[in-house]
Amino acid sequence: MVVTQENVAVNGSRRLSPQEIADVLRDRIRAGDLKAGDRLPTQAELAEEFGVERGTVRQALRALQDDGLLSNVSKGSPPRIAEPSASARSEPQTTMVGLAPRLADAFSAPHVRVDAACLTAETLMLALGEPVRLIHEGRIRPESIDVRILLPSRDINLAFPVPVDGRGDDDPVHGRWLAQRNAQVHVLQHNLRALRSSHGIDVRVAFRALPFTPPIKLYLLNGAEALIAYYMVTRREEEMADVTLDMYDALGSDSLLFSFEKRTGQRDAAFVDQSQKWFDALWETITTDLTLS
Repeated sequence: MVVTQENVAVNGSRRLSPQEIADVLRDRIRAGDLKAGDRLPTQAELAEEFGVERGTVRQALRALQDDGLLSNVSKGSPPRIAEPSASARSEPQTTMVGLAPRLADAFSAPHVRVDAACLTAETLMLALGEPVRLIHEGRIRPESIDVRILLPSRDINLAFPVPVDGRGDDDPVHGRWLAQRNAQVHVLQHNLRALRSSHGIDVRVAFRALPFTPPIKLYLLNGAEALIAYYMVTRREEEMADVTLDMYDALGSDSLLFSFEKRTGQRDAAFVDQSQKWFDALWETITTDLTLS
């Protein structure tokens, strides 16, 4: 395998730590530069690339092994990139359960990019609590965080949630959704931007408004993984002040979350790439500035 010289290679100023080397290799795995089954370069080649001693490389490889990213680790030959867990891929979890650990893993990269398209930001807001907690505990420390979120415009007639009896001049169901959307946006902005002052992380958070109701929720992590879940529309009631709202709604937190990772093969890689292109096209064309008032 040909190894390109990274900007992080030693330049005479300082040597990289085992954690920094592990982060670089982890980034290559997530980006698909190193795929499942590929052999890593030898320890000597890695030591030369990063300008460190072999002992430092061994510590970095040990960290990747502990994360389950390497297999066939032995003294006789370079390890291989591990196949993803079959059980984890065959048993999707609900969004509320499955999203937080995937975000925590994504936030262990030096440069984090999260793109999301959803009906509300509730699940994302709650799931981001896990990587934020790990940052505060000092267990992970990204250099930058770039989050972009697509949410429905306040000015459209949503397909759901809607009153069962139809919309009137005053639609409390729409008002309830709008209040929740706006509150969740404020919390997301606050929790992420606070990392700028508390930890010196370069944080960017942006929102755009969709002109339609998304039938799915989509999360794109570092350009390497796409997570998708379907909104299942159901009829339900909810008490609001002194009124009972009878509506068709979708509880996205209970939807199963399906994962596609670039490193698992061409089919998943194509899905991730197309999902990213779909998101970017919406962001750059028919979406508008998100109005919170």
